[in-house]
Amino acid sequence: MRIGMELAEFGWGSEPAELGPVLRRVAEVADDAGFDLVGVGDHLWQGPHAGGPERRQLECFTTLAVIAAHTRRCRIAPVVAGVHFRQPALLAKTVTTLDVLSGGRAMLGVGAGWYADEATGMGFPFPPLARRFEMLEETLRVCLRLWDGEQGDERPFEGAHYRLDRPLNLPQSLTRPHPPIMVGGDGKKALRLVARYADACNVYPSPDLGAKLGLLREYCAEEGRDYDAIEKTAIFPFGVGADGSGTDELVGELRRWAAEGIQTAIGIVADTDPVRQLEIIGEKVIPAVADV
Repeated sequence: MRIGMELAEFGWGSEPAELGPVLRRVAEVADDAGFDLVGVGDHLWQGPHAGGPERRQLECFTTLAVIAAHTRRCRIAPVVAGVHFRQPALLAKTVTTLDVLSGGRAMLGVGAGWYADEATGMGFPFPPLARRFEMLEETLRVCLRLWDGEQGDERPFEGAHYRLDRPLNLPQSLTRPHPPIMVGGDGKKALRLVARYADACNVYPSPDLGAKLGLLREYCAEEGRDYDAIEKTAIFPFGVGADGSGTDELVGELRRWAAEGIQTAIGIVADTDPVRQLEIIGEKVIPAVADV
């Protein structure tokens, strides 16, 4: 099993000036410790589950650029980008740029979004969920069009939500045919989009995980996709304790999810000392599940 991590909180230190040095150290430690992926949540406000909008929140892609500059081998990704925040061409260009400047290590993680108060509070339209899934599918189609060929498939794109007169994307990504696409969500609509367009799913581990992956297998068969070619990722909090006392429990949990079919576990790291958490996970967890 591969281990990734997502930065979900930014309450490090007492002053904003401390965020940059800690972030750089987080990136270096994660890369050296063998984390396969370093991700950042795509929000403008902190979520209600983590203290709400009065808590600090760094912008996703700016943060990923800093992480890219201070890592050498790990993949980097938004986990996951909300489709309502950006026009799809801007999203594709941003991920392309991240891929080029990181030496071919970027992924596109994208989903339908969920935080209505954040969107409306900051002036972004937040359509109903069904419409956001329509936007998500068109966004995937636009991104693939922009990554098609030497400079994108330049034929006009006309969708229900987006129109591009000339889908031109230069430079192209270093990762060919395109940066891997990960769709977040484990409902039927999200899993259908994984089977149709994506290279990875991103689900929540739960007692019905086997049923969810079984449904993805069915959708892959219907779409003519190889189920085994889809990377199965799951995201959930990693709590190992300040002294590492929770590592055995976490290792056991990871082994259970691996037996269900999860290949990459993305741990949400939310702690006032994220560097120490990553050091513990690197020392005690990553080696313990490497053979799973």
